[in-house]
Amino acid sequence: MAMGKDKLREAAIALSVKLIHLYDQIERRSFLKNQLARAGTSIGANLHEARYAESSDDFVHKLRIALKECHECEYWLTLLVESCPELADIAAALRNEAGSIRRML
Repeated sequence: MAMGKDKLREAAIALSVKLIHLYDQIERRSFLKNQLARAGTSIGANLHEARYAESSDDFVHKLRIALKECHECEYWLTLLVESCPELADIAAALRNEAGSIRRML
């Protein structure tokens, strides 16, 4: 069971790092960059917080927030795919990674 949790955390961190690199490649569209960065990095932050939850209700709450942020990250990546053809391939791949994390959650 712990291995699954570690895999989830590792996947969230890997996604966050890739999103940070993508952030630097997005020209203009600062609103999209900022929303994507917030949602994408929030997934891992909430998983980290869940690890130190004060109660089982708090744990579930943090996981639900991570799930919500995962959905939002996928949305912003979809917008990026549609609006930035030069980044469509990488954004689509990251959207798939976010989807994998969402399914694990």
